[in-house]
Amino acid sequence: MYNRHNFSNGYGKMHRKLRIANGKLQTANRRRGFTLTEVAVASALLIVAMVPILKALTAAHIGTVNIERKSRSLILAEGKLDDIKARSIYHYSSSYTATNLSLGGSYLCNVSDSGSSGNLRTITVSVGFDVNGNNSLGSDEINVTLSTKLAKRWNSG
Repeated sequence: MYNRHNFSNGYGKMHRKLRIANGKLQTANRRRGFTLTEVAVASALLIVAMVPILKALTAAHIGTVNIERKSRSLILAEGKLDDIKARSIYHYSSSYTATNLSLGGSYLCNVSDSGSSGNLRTITVSVGFDVNGNNSLGSDEINVTLSTKLAKRWNSG
């Protein structure tokens, strides 16, 4: 059997259910919520579980950034080689050597040319991302190096 008693707390009325058992009034104690210890243990378990997950996500992100930089460097290096090949048809004797040539978006390019002493020359293009922002492509910043041979097509008169 339940009786309802009203208690005033100054903000309104509170209702508390009372239970009669063995001739005595007892409040119906129902446990609601979690104790501080349970919350602390659950939080600690979550933290322990999240650390390896966050490390894996960070490593995956770094790997993705490296792959994107290498892919972009490859595309830029191929484009630079295509440009040199196209220009060499009519300007074979020109020097194509360049150092720290900006390709946009912090990507830099170094081009080495063996020279045009004969009918065959070697062009090497190195492209990378300027990580430290000093506008100089260091050996540790090079992502892609491509090399090709250019042949003299005809004698220009």
